[in-house]
Amino acid sequence: MPLFLQLLGIAGASMLIPSVYALTLEQFHIARSFFYSGILTLLSVVLVAVATAQGTERKSVRLQRYLLALLAAFTLLPLALAVPFYEGLRTTSFLNAYLEMVSAFTTTGLVLFDDPSRLSPVLHLWRAQVAWMGGMMMWVAAAAVLSPLNLGGFEVSARADFGQFNEQGGRLGRLDAARRWQRTSLHLVPIYAGLTVVLWVLQMILGETSIVALVHAMSVLSTSGISAVGGVQNAGIGLGGEVLIFLFLFFALSRQTFSTDLGATRREGLLDDPEFRFAAFLIASVSLFLFLRHWVGAIDVDEEENFVAALRALWGTVFTVLSFLTTTGFESAEWDTAQNWSGLGTPGLLLLGLSMIGGGVATTAGGVKLIRVFALYLQGLREIELMVHPSSVSRSGVRNRRIRRQGALIAWVFFMLFALTLAAVTLLLTALQIDFEDALVLAIATLSTTGPLVQSAASDSIELLGAGLAVKAVLCAAMVLGRLETLVIIALLSPNLWRD
Repeated sequence: MPLFLQLLGIAGASMLIPSVYALTLEQFHIARSFFYSGILTLLSVVLVAVATAQGTERKSVRLQRYLLALLAAFTLLPLALAVPFYEGLRTTSFLNAYLEMVSAFTTTGLVLFDDPSRLSPVLHLWRAQVAWMGGMMMWVAAAAVLSPLNLGGFEVSARADFGQFNEQGGRLGRLDAARRWQRTSLHLVPIYAGLTVVLWVLQMILGETSIVALVHAMSVLSTSGISAVGGVQNAGIGLGGEVLIFLFLFFALSRQTFSTDLGATRREGLLDDPEFRFAAFLIASVSLFLFLRHWVGAIDVDEEENFVAALRALWGTVFTVLSFLTTTGFESAEWDTAQNWSGLGTPGLLLLGLSMIGGGVATTAGGVKLIRVFALYLQGLREIELMVHPSSVSRSGVRNRRIRRQGALIAWVFFMLFALTLAAVTLLLTALQIDFEDALVLAIATLSTTGPLVQSAASDSIELLGAGLAVKAVLCAAMVLGRLETLVIIALLSPNLWRD
């Protein structure tokens, strides 16, 4: 069965979960909406699968076809996912429901409904569940499809050109893509689901309600930032719950946190992974910078001796920095304390920059990716070194030398493509009567899959429900492009990728 039909079947079966939950809450209309949608979706999958069956002969499917399936999943699958959401809510248009599902499935978590009470707990669960499934699909796709094709960030450290050959030099068209997808799914899905269950249970132990804990657990693992209560700052888990979420957010910094066999690079320890070390450096430096600004501000208001306020401000800064670096977008309950303590407003530019950098390769995080920024950082250091000592020889190891040379070139190409795409989306939104500041925030939020930026980075919260059809179409396209990345789209258009 083609991958798209498999994903559509999984989506149909997953609709039965909120249907059962709606029955327990005695919300019968919503229960019927999800039940009927799930049954019709499954029936459609069965009919199409039977009609397109080609006997018992098993044919090998090229990995390149899976790129098309992923593109179809992010554009067409939300049409089916939006049906029960639209029927269950009954107070919005189908376009808004589609935009909501694209936002969830791409793990963007764009905030459309400012008031969480407008949605029932069942619809909150469905949003988080769709984002969770989208994150799981990208986890599997990164290892099963993007890694052997040297895409999605793997091209920085790979020895081959992106989108053409595998590490052994063999043509990727002759690999059994279905077998690779199944093997990767069996390896990663239990880890992904197990981590979600662990975080869910731990939050309930701390006193959180089951539905809010489940939504936040799914949001953290998928880095979607979706919440049933408007963010973790409004939850009842307190500091202990934020510490738990903080620890689980580290899974979005490096693939080495959950597996050591997902890419073309050699196995290495977590502390030796350049992505993890670079992320730790960014978190420490940005948090220290913000904290020092807070500390100087606190002196002006005679609170330099308030040690407790300083610790609360520091925690709020560290948690929020990590959250936006992983493109999750949760704010700490102490984030307001960190701002009020110094009298400073929200550092929107820093949040935008952190989201643009993004998390690690083969994780659910979006953005440019840490490994690409690290490659540009290494190349920049080497260029400065050559300016001082033109005849010097690089002292970097073999791995860093390969990242700095071939990796920096392709990372620069991707960064330029990202910048051009960002400029294009911003100009399109401004042409559609969106203020430039709001257009820039929306463009970065969608391309980096960090939807909560709409509320956190803008001076005023951006209202999207009343936007026009063209604006919502641009946002949907930008979210899909940000999730798949421009190199994947270019690879789909490259004749070298399809050559036998």
